[in-house]
Formats: sequence, C-alpha cells, structure tokens
Amino acid sequence: MSDDDETRAQLQRGLRIATLLMAVLTVDVLGLINLLRHLDSHDVPAAQVGAFVALTAVLATEAVLVVRRRPWGLLRRPAIAVVLAASALSYLTLPDGRTSTTVDWLFGAAGWVGVAVLLDRPFRTSMAFLVTHELLALANLLLFHEVSRGTLARFATGSVTVFGLPLCVAVVAAVLGRIAAEASRATRELERVSTAEAVAVAAHRRRTQRFTELAGTTVPLLAGLADGSLAPSDPAVQRSCAIEAARMRRLFAETDTVENPLLHELRHCVDVADRKGLEVELDARGQWPVPPVAVRRDLTDAALTALATAGSWARVTVVGSTDLVSVSVVADCDELTVPTPATPDVRVETFGSDGTVWMEAQWQPS
Repeated sequence: MSDDDETRAQLQRGLRIATLLMAVLTVDVLGLINLLRHLDSHDVPAAQVGAFVALTAVLATEAVLVVRRRPWGLLRRPAIAVVLAASALSYLTLPDGRTSTTVDWLFGAAGWVGVAVLLDRPFRTSMAFLVTHELLALANLLLFHEVSRGTLARFATGSVTVFGLPLCVAVVAAVLGRIAAEASRATRELERVSTAEAVAVAAHRRRTQRFTELAGTTVPLLAGLADGSLAPSDPAVQRSCAIEAARMRRLFAETDTVENPLLHELRHCVDVADRKGLEVELDARGQWPVPPVAVRRDLTDAALTALATAGSWARVTVVGSTDLVSVSVVADCDELTVPTPATPDVRVETFGSDGTVWMEAQWQPS
C-alpha cells in the first residue's frame, strides 16, 4: 500500500470511528435516557424497547466491523432495513402529539445509525436513506396524529438537526472520498510519467550502446565501401557485409519483447541467410532459462558467422535445459574464426573438414 493509500485509509477510518461514537452517544446515551424517562408515556413500551435493541444491535455490529477493519458488505442492506423497521415501529406506537419531542427518542437517533452504516457508500445513498427516514416520520405525523401549526413547526425545527447533522457527515465522507480519488489519480499519473521517462532514458541508453557496438565493425566497413578502399566484388568484403547485416538484425531483435529471446534472435540471423538464397533449417529442442543479452550475443555469434558465409546450406540446432544451452551450426563454408566470447560462461568449439564447418557455443548458467 502506498503512502497516499495509507493516509486515505487512516482518514476514512477516523471518520468512521467518529461517526460510530456520535451514533452511540445519540442512541445509547441520550436516546436511552429519554426512553427510560418517558417509558410510561408510551402505549406499547415493548415496541420502543425493541426498536432500541434493534438500533443498538446494528451499532454493535458496526463496532465489531470497525475493530476488524472490514466493510458491511452483504450485511449492509439488512442493517438499513432493520434501522427503517425500528423507526417505523417506534413512530407507529408513539403517543398522540408527542412526535418530535423528547418522548420521540428515535427521531434524532436513527439518522446517525443509518449514516454510520452507509458512510463508505456514495453520497446519494446516504441522502436517500435520510430522506426516507424523514418521510417515515412525516407520514406518521400526517396519518396518525393530530396535525397543527405548532406540531408542524416543532417537526420542521427538529428536522434541522435530525436531518442536517448526519447529512453534514455524509457530505464530509463524500468530499473525502472524492479528494482521495483525485489524489490516487494524480499519483497514478505521476507514476505513469515517471515510468515513461525511465523507459525513454533506458531506450536512449540502449540506442547509444548499440551505436557504440556497431561503430567498431560496421562503421569502418561502410566507410571503406564509401571511399572505395574496399571493393564490393571482393568475397571477403561480401562475407563481412553479410556478417554485419546479421549482427544488425540481431541487435534490432534484442529490443523485442518475446517469450524466447535467444530463439527469436537466431530466427533473425536465419532470415538474413534465407534472403541470400541459402537452404537453412532451424531446430529447437528443450526448455532453458532466458540468457542475459551478453550471453545471447556470444551464443549467436558462431551461428551468424557461419550463416553469413555459408555457400548453399546450413543447419542450426538449439538444445537447452536448466543446466546447459547449446547452439550449434553445420554449414558448407570454409573454416572460420569466431570472436572470443566476452562472457566466461560461454565456450565455443569449431571443427572443419572437406568444406563443411561445425560450430557449437555452449552456456552453463552459473
């Protein structure tokens, strides 16, 4: 988890704990005091006690989830249903004319419980719950109680805090979530830009490295052809050109993202020979780990040298395992000199007889 995600999680957890404490204070302290003080005023005290127990059970579940750092998940909808059912039960059993008074202890408590359950949901969800709860209380007042100007004024005045304070908490949660989302997007964009910059730097470094590698062999060959010191008709020059062409194709292939880089680069070397009209076979057997770039160059140097100078045919065989990788070439060409491997783990052997050359490069992963 990144620092931004951790900070966002801490802020959301702090707001969740604060909302839970406010709900407990409203239900189990102030609500309980008002309930016990006016319990004799209720026509059905058991209904009020049942509503109180239902809200307390929801808050107890929320407390357990907070301690375990878990969301409501599938329990969220049943919890909201319990809160609304408790509200309806309490309102329906209120004495006449006691709505929005201290006897109506649940009017100011249920909203906090619902917001505590819906705190991590979108703002419209909390808003819908608060409106539903408010409509339940208003419907009960209009349908089952004597309506007067004083009763409506008391209901409207009480709704300012009953509806407004939990709504403020829901707004804060929504704003916090939006800020967190924007911060997360900004972090991802910064990471994307940083990654793109790192990729560009690495690509430039690889291009510079490839040019340096070609400067020692390819550039002098091209310069000789340009100034006329090397004749294109000279077989040795033609052989050098073929070798350098294969090396360039191999360098280009090194930047490709493939599952088997060694085999991919050998196919490019074979392609150069195929363009010359050679009959070339490439056979691969076994599975092997991906060799480093320097090792792959040493393994393919023997192959591209033989392929570039073969007369009419060549056969390339790659055999590998977890302990050994071997690249061998048999071709109809004169005896060749292969550059000494740059990596000590690569060993090259060459045998020639009657116009046929066999070359093998082996690598044992350390």
